[in-house]
Amino acid sequence: MFRFFSTSRQGGPDIAIDFGTANTRVVLRNGGIVFEQPTASCFSSKGGKELFVSAGSDAFAMLDRVSDGLHIRRPLARGVVQDLGAASVYLQYVVKTVMGRLRLGRPSAMVGIPADATKAEASALRTVLSDAGFGRISLVKETYAAAVGAGLDIGAARASMIIECGAGTTEIAVFSIDGECLIRSVRGGGQSLDEALIEHMRARHQFLIGLRTAERLKHAISRKISLRVGDSSGIGADPSNHMVEIKGRDLRTGLPATRLLPSAEFQPVFKKHLVPIVEATRGVLATIKPDLAADLLTGSIIATGGCASISLLSEMITNDTGLPIEAVNDEALCVSRGLETLMAG
Repeated sequence: MFRFFSTSRQGGPDIAIDFGTANTRVVLRNGGIVFEQPTASCFSSKGGKELFVSAGSDAFAMLDRVSDGLHIRRPLARGVVQDLGAASVYLQYVVKTVMGRLRLGRPSAMVGIPADATKAEASALRTVLSDAGFGRISLVKETYAAAVGAGLDIGAARASMIIECGAGTTEIAVFSIDGECLIRSVRGGGQSLDEALIEHMRARHQFLIGLRTAERLKHAISRKISLRVGDSSGIGADPSNHMVEIKGRDLRTGLPATRLLPSAEFQPVFKKHLVPIVEATRGVLATIKPDLAADLLTGSIIATGGCASISLLSEMITNDTGLPIEAVNDEALCVSRGLETLMAG
């Protein structure tokens, strides 16, 4: 269905795309990341027809703020295309923004895709890329690209392990001798955690917040909550010193309001969301060959992706498996950097 990609300069792709559920990043050969915007498009409904209004950062700024007649569509869900029309329009926006100045007819593209994507999901991605104006298309497993981007020596005759924590899907993979030994996926990531935070505020505080506020809340507390009782910072500090301000609408009064809450309150929400990732990690470790498992005792599990910075994830995995976990620098950019390396051949 899709393969690991290797290319020469002559036959390589013109562009690489990390087409993510939350954000899309575009890499040009020898040009680095030239595009980084939210994966969202805005449409208007007039006379029974949908008209494109904007995409990327401009569309995301309208999220939860659009008036009647305008609506925001997110092309991807759980890492794969869910809205073919919105995906095609969004990628056309990418082509116009990035590729126009290169004067290429139908640029070739290397695109990341979840490792567990079905044939139908891969076909849908190829279709929207072709409709958007791309020519030859190569699909690369995101875990492989992330491992390359994180600097893992996946060609060595020893095991390395990575957890790619995306907005729509989380994937755990073990590599050895430039090959994938085992992979497991959890269809759920940072976006489902945003939704869980919205539900928590609604159910516990009768307080309504939007997706953008939930995302900011997630980032504000992701490095502060801890498994340690009475500790929201991970360093033994009083959790009352780590309050988060949340703006939204009080459902009891119907009026705009602000809530000031301790970050430790959200530990159960994060923990419930992270348990499937911990269980999948344990499942991988319980399945790989003994010699590969022994290799992992002398290193760390590497975490990449936007949710890799959640300190609670590291604690939970280490407590459950006994293995340390380490988030790399600029963890959200690992797939893009890996694609850039693979493009260079």
